[in-house]
Amino acid sequence: MDEQQQHSETSRPTAPVSPAPASGGPDRPLHNRDKRDTPPAVVKSHRGRNIALIVAALAILGFVLWRWHPWGSPDGAAAPGASATHSGRSGRGGPGGMANMPQPVHVATATQGEMPVVLTALGTVTPLASVTVLPQLSGTLQDVYFKEGQMVRKGDLLAQIDPRPYQISLSNAEGTLARDEALLQTARLDLKRYQTLLSQDSIASQQVDTQASLVRQYEGTVKSDKANVDTFKLDLVYARITAPVSGRVGLRQVDPGNYVTPSLTNGIVVITQLQPISVIFTTSEDNLQQILEQAQSGTKLSVTAYDRSNTTSLEGGTLETLDNQIDTTTGTVKLRAIFQNNKNLLFPNQFVNTRLLVNTIKDAVIVPTSAVLNGSMGQFVYVVKPDNTVTVRPVKVGPVDGERTSIKSGLQVGERVVIDGSDRLKEGAKITIPADKPRGARGASGAAAAAASGVSGASAARPHHGKHAAQASQ
Repeated sequence: MDEQQQHSETSRPTAPVSPAPASGGPDRPLHNRDKRDTPPAVVKSHRGRNIALIVAALAILGFVLWRWHPWGSPDGAAAPGASATHSGRSGRGGPGGMANMPQPVHVATATQGEMPVVLTALGTVTPLASVTVLPQLSGTLQDVYFKEGQMVRKGDLLAQIDPRPYQISLSNAEGTLARDEALLQTARLDLKRYQTLLSQDSIASQQVDTQASLVRQYEGTVKSDKANVDTFKLDLVYARITAPVSGRVGLRQVDPGNYVTPSLTNGIVVITQLQPISVIFTTSEDNLQQILEQAQSGTKLSVTAYDRSNTTSLEGGTLETLDNQIDTTTGTVKLRAIFQNNKNLLFPNQFVNTRLLVNTIKDAVIVPTSAVLNGSMGQFVYVVKPDNTVTVRPVKVGPVDGERTSIKSGLQVGERVVIDGSDRLKEGAKITIPADKPRGARGASGAAAAAASGVSGASAARPHHGKHAAQASQ
């Protein structure tokens, strides 16, 4: 056993002798221990030292990067090239930079053309005739000869009232007339005889005068009988209910078999004339003078009716007449326009938008309506200069026709105005037009080159950080 221990000690390298522990140490000295006998605490200390070295290396690397970056300089000031790059970034992203950047807008060119003077108003479709068909005598409604919604002409048979009571009354009146006519004939013959006897002085004149009065009495009776006959004949005509006007019938209000009277509340049916039809609309009394000038000269003013959305044209017509007085409560006057309504697009009591063409201005300066803005100084436009900047130009606006506006003064034909994107503009602001894309692309490349040169300047300003700059550029 002693020989083996001596052999192992001679084969191992000699380790430095460490001092013995104060107390409680092992029996064998440390230089006689094997690696397998190394305690776990020593291994953990080696791992901790490695981790500490890695953390220290990362801290040094971070410090170097912080020293190289422009905003990490010790004195708080960046290099000239870097500061230029930084200010360029803030100019693109900051609020102050947005005001200096060219704003993208859409523009249009002022043109010259004809501008119609149009008066727009809300109107109501009003039929020229709307008739409630009422029976003119009492009786039982036998038959109805129309269909609801049917187009009828004047004189067409609509319904039939039982005519038998009126036929009997007619026969009775004709009998009375025949009797009274016979009595009248007899009285006339007697009067002729009496007149002959009076000429012979055979009778008194009083008897002749009495007979003459009797003849006149019978004549009155016969005349009354003839009137009664005509009345009952007319009743037979009224028993046949016909259309008083041409138009469209509405919904039937009374069914056959009902007893109808002239005092019927809703009548039998309502007929509305659709062709032609009128539209009644109002306009301000300020427009009355120019309308009267055109109307008195014999010019037929054109009127167009549009639907409620004011986008679809329904029918075209002409101005027929004006009312004879102005409404003092609203300061407006009523006008009536006539439309042929061949396609029946105008319906009675329908609300429509009317456009009355009063006049046409020749050689007017015309711009899109969106180009005209309102401000504290009044109406104005943004005019585009040749250097792609804008200037505020006050204008006086003339007649407006939907998306087109005429300019009385302040703008010339051929000048360009901003029609979209004007909310970000001010006097002298720079603009870009979407059509000029190549120019904008070249400008962007120049800005990128300037930024790259700024970064290169920042790198050159710090020679001791050239290595990091080269690595960053690679």
